[in-house]
Amino acid sequence: MTATPATSHSRRAILHRMVMPNHICPYGIKARHLLRKRGYEVEDRWITTREEQEAFKAAHDVRTTPQVFIDGERIGGYDDLRRFFGLPVRDPAATSYVPVLAVFVVGLLLALAINRLTGAPLVGIELAERFIAATMMLLAMLKLQDVERFATMFLGYDLLARRIVPYAHAYPFLELGAGVLMLAGVLHWLSIPVALFIGGIGAVSVFKAVYIDGRSLKCACVGGSGNVPLGFVSLTENVMMVAMALWMAAKFI
Repeated sequence: MTATPATSHSRRAILHRMVMPNHICPYGIKARHLLRKRGYEVEDRWITTREEQEAFKAAHDVRTTPQVFIDGERIGGYDDLRRFFGLPVRDPAATSYVPVLAVFVVGLLLALAINRLTGAPLVGIELAERFIAATMMLLAMLKLQDVERFATMFLGYDLLARRIVPYAHAYPFLELGAGVLMLAGVLHWLSIPVALFIGGIGAVSVFKAVYIDGRSLKCACVGGSGNVPLGFVSLTENVMMVAMALWMAAKFI
């Protein structure tokens, strides 16, 4: 018989979780918090050694801890507890645009903050310029966290990187450099051609891979660790760079 969420007269749970000098299980803490949030009185039983953990797993025929028991029924780990309460459980392999959305939102906030500090109008062409430059820098930062991983994914679709492999490793540095120079408003003779070059090649590569060849790939735009599908987002990143380069060229040259 499967346990169901307890009623007000039976809201007790037993939680077995790892609490060791060199490791405190974060999922155990999250499970305890969720149970208490749902009104359960938690009997918090600590597993304090690896030997205890192995013995517990063998006794209950489970592979991981923490483990939650309610009314004598084993609910399972933290994800199982969320399912028990009817809460969503994140699929690590699922497509997510959250990393890209976070970059764009933070880029916009940075641009607004800079405009506020410099006395520029909060809304206007300077906001757009600084937003694009800041976003380029943030996207480059994500790529620079693991250049090798980014390069491996980038080689899957970039036309120039396939011919000149070192370009895949250089790309994050070029994007960062162009963004910094554009945000600072210096060395336009360098930032404009760099942004136009990498943005142009990137846009053509993404368009060919997705809209001509019909390939289904992950986008390397957030550094190769996210599950963002190659397509609109990466195309937008490259188009923004090209548009910024053309605008700066028209403005300063």
